[in-house]
Amino acid sequence: MNLILTVLEIVAPVFILALIGFLWVRLGFEYRIEFVTKLAMTLAVPALIFTALMKTEIEPAALTTLLLASIAAYGAITIAALIGTRLAGLDLRTYLAPLVFGNTGNLGLPLALFAFGEAGLSYAVVVFAVMAIWSFTFGVWVVAGGGSPIKALKEPLVWATLLGALFLWQGWQTPRFLTNTLDLIGQLAIPLMLITLGVAVARLHPAGLGRAFLLSLTKVGVTVAIGWTIGLAFGLTGIPFAILVLQVSTPVAVTSYMLAEKYGADADAVAGLVVASTLAAVATIPLTLAFLV
Repeated sequence: MNLILTVLEIVAPVFILALIGFLWVRLGFEYRIEFVTKLAMTLAVPALIFTALMKTEIEPAALTTLLLASIAAYGAITIAALIGTRLAGLDLRTYLAPLVFGNTGNLGLPLALFAFGEAGLSYAVVVFAVMAIWSFTFGVWVVAGGGSPIKALKEPLVWATLLGALFLWQGWQTPRFLTNTLDLIGQLAIPLMLITLGVAVARLHPAGLGRAFLLSLTKVGVTVAIGWTIGLAFGLTGIPFAILVLQVSTPVAVTSYMLAEKYGADADAVAGLVVASTLAAVATIPLTLAFLV
């Protein structure tokens, strides 16, 4: 009973905030998702990542191990997704990226914070950064059918990660007034991302939900298995192990739909994956957390 209450305390705020966004749109209120997304990804999330890394009291060696494990995990997930889409005869431009990249930002960061506190958030931003860089390079290349990986260098969160890692390594701190300012900006990130997730789900026009649910459950099973295996292989324990498994198994990211829409892939099919995997997450995330908390 205590375990169930603990899991509910972790996941309830996440899904309640997403539900607020969903109901906000359904009630007919305005929500400029492009503006809010740009605000979050350009300002709030980079500030959150930078301050989380700068202020963490975790040993850099532990973060480095998680970094290497995250790279290995996403490499293995990419290979598994590539083989799976080929065997199933699915269109790579449409299905590969959604099956690789989870919602490590909108869902993963809040879950890490609520489940494991500031230490969990510090670890989670490492996995999020790896996913984001891989998404902005390989992911865009796949969906667009080509392109330059150098585009990732234009993303503020990439520079926030590198700068935060440098400050952590050197033991530097920004002046107190600047740290407080960045803290306030970073606090925007989690509620904005969760509410925007609900808004995005409410506005999607999904197709093929039967296939989408099957693929979503398969994605959860495969990513949990890979995250668990890689975590053990790298000797991760406790919070870092839990964060790796939790982050790589998050549902399909809304950004996958945005990329499909932008580059002419089957956006409705990707929308189906986003909706199905997010709905499935109501059950799969608490179940995963029950084994990790």
